[in-house]
Amino acid sequence: MLKLLLLPIGLLLSAFLFFNDDSPLDNKESSAETNKIYRQQISQGLGLDIKNNLLPAEKEFQFNALKNKFSINYTLDQNLQKESDSLLKKYKPDYGAIVMIDAKTGRILAMSSFQKSDTHASNLNLRATFPAASVFKVITASAAIDHSGLSPDHKIAFNGGNYTLYKRNVLSETVNRWTRFISLKDAFAKSINTAFGRLAIENIEPQILNAYAEKFMFNTDIQTDFPVEKSIAQIPENKGFELSQVASGYNRFNTMSPVHGAMIAASIINEGRMNHPYIVDELVDSNKKIIYKAAQFQNQQIISVESAAKVQSMMEQTVLAGTSRKTFRKMLHEKKFSEIEMGGKTGHFSGTNPKGRTDWFIGYATDGNNKVAIAAITVNIQKWTVKSSALGEMMFRKHFKSVLEDKEITKIASIRKNRS
Repeated sequence: MLKLLLLPIGLLLSAFLFFNDDSPLDNKESSAETNKIYRQQISQGLGLDIKNNLLPAEKEFQFNALKNKFSINYTLDQNLQKESDSLLKKYKPDYGAIVMIDAKTGRILAMSSFQKSDTHASNLNLRATFPAASVFKVITASAAIDHSGLSPDHKIAFNGGNYTLYKRNVLSETVNRWTRFISLKDAFAKSINTAFGRLAIENIEPQILNAYAEKFMFNTDIQTDFPVEKSIAQIPENKGFELSQVASGYNRFNTMSPVHGAMIAASIINEGRMNHPYIVDELVDSNKKIIYKAAQFQNQQIISVESAAKVQSMMEQTVLAGTSRKTFRKMLHEKKFSEIEMGGKTGHFSGTNPKGRTDWFIGYATDGNNKVAIAAITVNIQKWTVKSSALGEMMFRKHFKSVLEDKEITKIASIRKNRS
């Protein structure tokens, strides 16, 4: 009984410390644990709504040991949210999802979900049933660079085709006149499966790849304020063909959610630090008092700053000369976007839940200060309607068009002020 009485008191004390700007609370672990508790409570109160693609302006639920009706302010950028909604409705993939986040904080800027056969379907962004496919190459490349000390220019010898994966090619150490050599950077950008299979067998132990998968939050609960399914990475215990399949993303057993995909891209542009995303900015009680203000919840460094910069250069190569070059060609050559750096990773594989051809794009864009990350996914049963990389490009274009316009307005205002 005493424990039951102390629990609400403890939560209220935590709340006081968390929101009191003059509080001497410097213990990061205590602050993170409080943040985790608050996010769990919001997820319990709003989780079913968000899973059903609803964002209620008001909702009654229990928060911090008190049941109340709260007004809810979300983190969404209304222009970006409108754009992501309209893109999915315009192209009508069998299944589609877009989630964009602020890479530096984890704020959800847009989250849209679409299912052609069911307009009232659940939020696909939260489902971790999609094969990770070649997106998993980001984890393999990070392990190779951050742990094994390889550079993006490291040469890989491989036999066989670019996008197939055959045991006789992956396990062979034969070098003959048909053997090709490719840099790690180009193998990543062009998504060469056999090269990544050889990379894993030659340079990465299974337990190391498993450790980096967990660093990037596979097999781990994401601490959000909405319910996200856990992404799964099954890493074999021994080297062999199965390890090459996992390392190259050539299997359907390793799965992930779009939310997690955006987090992975964000961690690379955020210098190797991964933020847990959130969608609720504030809770306001019936007395118009803010009783909750969201705070950033960040993992420890998952790869070094130097390693993140190297992986970033490989993701840039994907949009410059790799699998997304055609999609991003026009934006890269437009003068107004010349200051924007972009990178990404594509992935394709047939999945079973939902059944169809899964097409991934995860990526980031930055002007040096403003950093956003995105995951876009489509699943097509018979015919393609839009590439996921195109959805990513259009969202980047929408976001930075507004950013650049705001900069220009600020610049003009500053000039006028100086003249006066």
